[in-house]
Amino acid sequence: MRFPRPVRASTSELPGVPEQRLTAIDATRGAVMVIMALDHVRDFIHHGAMVASPTDLASTTPVLFMTRWITHLCAPAFMFLAGTSAYLWQRRSASTTMGLSRFLVVRGLVLIALELTVMRVAYDFDLTMRDPVLLIVLWVLGACMVALAALVWLPRTWLAAGSVAVIALHNLLDGIRAARLGAWAPAWILVHQVGAFPVGGLLVIVGYPLVPWVAVMALGYASGPAFDWPPGRRRTVLVTAGLAAVAAFVALRAVNGYGDPSPWQPQASGVLTALSFLDTTKYPPSLMFLLMTLGPLWLALAAFEGGVPRGMRFLVVFGRVPLFFFVAHFYLAHMAAVGLAWLRYGAATWTFAFHPVPSMGGPRELFPADFGFGLAGAYAVWFGVVLVLYPACRRLAVLKAERRYAWLSYL
Repeated sequence: MRFPRPVRASTSELPGVPEQRLTAIDATRGAVMVIMALDHVRDFIHHGAMVASPTDLASTTPVLFMTRWITHLCAPAFMFLAGTSAYLWQRRSASTTMGLSRFLVVRGLVLIALELTVMRVAYDFDLTMRDPVLLIVLWVLGACMVALAALVWLPRTWLAAGSVAVIALHNLLDGIRAARLGAWAPAWILVHQVGAFPVGGLLVIVGYPLVPWVAVMALGYASGPAFDWPPGRRRTVLVTAGLAAVAAFVALRAVNGYGDPSPWQPQASGVLTALSFLDTTKYPPSLMFLLMTLGPLWLALAAFEGGVPRGMRFLVVFGRVPLFFFVAHFYLAHMAAVGLAWLRYGAATWTFAFHPVPSMGGPRELFPADFGFGLAGAYAVWFGVVLVLYPACRRLAVLKAERRYAWLSYL
């Protein structure tokens, strides 16, 4: 590939970072990335994550539950904004539909390759690749981009309507179980059911099936033209859509009928009952989960339409280098877990350091019973990870803006 010559760009409200994309999108993406880091740091650091789910009402606390719940916003935001960014890329580059399809296929395959290689090491710190293969965030982002490469040929109104239909109706498929499908079971797990299957002696664990995530990304792409509208009109539509989604979630969830395979139930206290109401299904994301998370996403985009407050402008930096931040924060979180374990257990750390932590499917018997720290410790490490990453992310954001090399667009 022949790369274009570097081009200097004008400065923006962030010194050294040019205004090439809508700041509201970058700030929103940056915010959900910082929130996402909290969840992944908790997976590596928090003792409770090694023994129980943070949303298990029998063992959780309101603070722990909400620490996990707020991070539910991240995956829908990534998927929706990835679709929107595909539209903006096409508009900015004046690319044909064929050019956009080619870009999406290449980018999608790169993300899948990173999931299978670079991220496997980040999860396990094991170069032997003997541990199960996790198909999670980068896998589903990449696979959905490949699917979107075909979907962008559809008329935009058809794509929008179809995306909404899949999001609304996919729970009708919950009764189809992979165990009944014989040789087709792996295909169904990849499409709509969380599960695992063997491939070449390795166990492949699918945490993010394609449906309905591909519909969320397609909806983001179909919504792209809204970001060409005047800001006032766009903000009105975003607020209306956000409030409508939240209202629909509350109304449908209260009925406790269709939309989530796990109905809420009255608990011993009002607080726990409220948590049960919010405890929707993420794997795969139910209609209730997506209404609960896409609504706040659209409201956040509307809030940033008026500008990013000075104290929050660092979010724009993170939002402009999403892939770099994603990969780097996993390595830093895992390194922090190993470093803290060394301080506590000394040389015994090497007996378990090169395995996934129990919260990510690692062998619990290899790890000390007291492995991990309290929730406050997880928050402290999260703050440290974000702080350490900021200078590198800022330098990369400036480089991306000033040197328009094709390979930099992938970071």
